[in-house]
Amino acid sequence: MNDRPGCLSGLLKLFLIDTIFDFAQRKFGFGRGGCCGCGCGFILLIFSCIATISVIFGTNWGQFNL
Repeated sequence: MNDRPGCLSGLLKLFLIDTIFDFAQRKFGFGRGGCCGCGCGFILLIFSCIATISVIFGTNWGQFNL
């Protein structure tokens, strides 16, 4: 049984991450004030990097197997 997602779904996920990141940077990102003077841009960058790495390597950071 092969439960791995295909290449097209991965590309769609990366496109959505990029689109959401660009929107968030325009609204809340660097130079917009707010969090610590950097406009929460650094926080958005960290979340975007984590999501991108998760899609590329196929990891599920929210799944806990006990």
